[in-house]
Amino acid sequence: MAARLKNKTINNAAFLVKELNWLQQVIDLRLGLYFGNNPSLQSITDLVLPEVNAAGSAYEKFISENKLGMPERLLLILAFAPCLKPELLDGFYTRNTTYDKRFTEFGGSFSGNGFVPTGQTVFFLLAGTKLEDRLPCFSLFNADSSLIRSGAVMRSAGPEYDIWMDMPLRITDDFISYFVSGTWQQPVLGDQFPAKLLTTEMEWGDLILSAVTAEVIEEIRDWAEHSEKLSELQGFQKRVKPGYKALFYGPPGTGKTLTATLLGKVTGHDVYRIDLSMIVSRYIGETEKNLARVFERAQSKNWILFFDEADALFAKRTEVDSSNDRYANQEVAYLLQRIEDHPGIVILASNLKDNIDQAFLRRFQSLAYFPIPGPEERYRIWKNAFPEQLQPEKEIDLYSIAEKHQLTGGAIVNVVRYCCLKAVKNQMQQVPVKFIEAGIKREHQKEGIIF
Repeated sequence: MAARLKNKTINNAAFLVKELNWLQQVIDLRLGLYFGNNPSLQSITDLVLPEVNAAGSAYEKFISENKLGMPERLLLILAFAPCLKPELLDGFYTRNTTYDKRFTEFGGSFSGNGFVPTGQTVFFLLAGTKLEDRLPCFSLFNADSSLIRSGAVMRSAGPEYDIWMDMPLRITDDFISYFVSGTWQQPVLGDQFPAKLLTTEMEWGDLILSAVTAEVIEEIRDWAEHSEKLSELQGFQKRVKPGYKALFYGPPGTGKTLTATLLGKVTGHDVYRIDLSMIVSRYIGETEKNLARVFERAQSKNWILFFDEADALFAKRTEVDSSNDRYANQEVAYLLQRIEDHPGIVILASNLKDNIDQAFLRRFQSLAYFPIPGPEERYRIWKNAFPEQLQPEKEIDLYSIAEKHQLTGGAIVNVVRYCCLKAVKNQMQQVPVKFIEAGIKREHQKEGIIF
């Protein structure tokens, strides 16, 4: 494993060196032309691009799969340069002696480690200062451009930037890992990425749902597995909006999050839970930027997005009594539009369907109700919840317990966790009924039920 990873890294490094050498030539030529040094070449298009082997390094595969041309390749390696070879950008430190400041046209920002390129830097390298040559460069940053759509390059957002051209360019962490080692690293939950990967050791067959709910979930699974074939049907995309939107609603602990996680596992899609508290920023307009990061990455990686406890953001819209209310409604409208336009699967979870604005409900392809499980479902959950090495005592009638106590799946798992812990502590080989009853009592007390 270690040897294979080392070989991949060496292979990736070999091509990145070629690409960085080409970038150095581009920078030297552009600065030479700008300062009138009479270089031998008169255009950066005269420079020879490194040849790409589609079956070569991870970086080459990415270039080939996304059909990146010279401008896109320049943008990509320029954004990567501060990580790989920051001294390559030192030429942009040159000061304008006329005004005793750095050259505005070079763009860029300065960190403790050196020069960080911006969109303005890309424009300068590609087109110099000729407006007619700079205008076509704007298409590089369109949402539908191959590079931006891939999610490899992001513009660092923040309230301190007046225009997007001044935002520093950077390669996202997962793509840095891929380009360097050939393996993907999952993005980490944080201010720049308000979403967390959901995983489970359970399998699709472990999911216990009512027949009605299971039918709706199967429809979502069918979409995940066959939507590409549907999109190939003539005229289908003209009449049907992209993606699939579903609402999961029902009491806490009834399996909404687990179902979303297992849907991803069985269909081969990563599922990311959106942290709404991190999305709603104190800066006006920052909510949109935070959301844009998640949706762009989700589209490029075909993730399933899961908005848990969506009531707060999708509740019935408030009366506009203040500027804060107005901006809150704008943020909700923006999020709704992003969800509606997203070509992948988006799942929202709520405790009560009535909490969701009717205008939102009409946008969903399906609504899945997760009730407190009935006696049969509860019995199956009880049976499956205990580990093989620590089963209940043989005389315990789990079906009677399931009939008697209306507990959610989450509550049953809590009971099993509690009584197994007690049994292990007391070095028991089986779980006695007194531990199960004590665990059930604890769960009822949480709900204010006297037991």
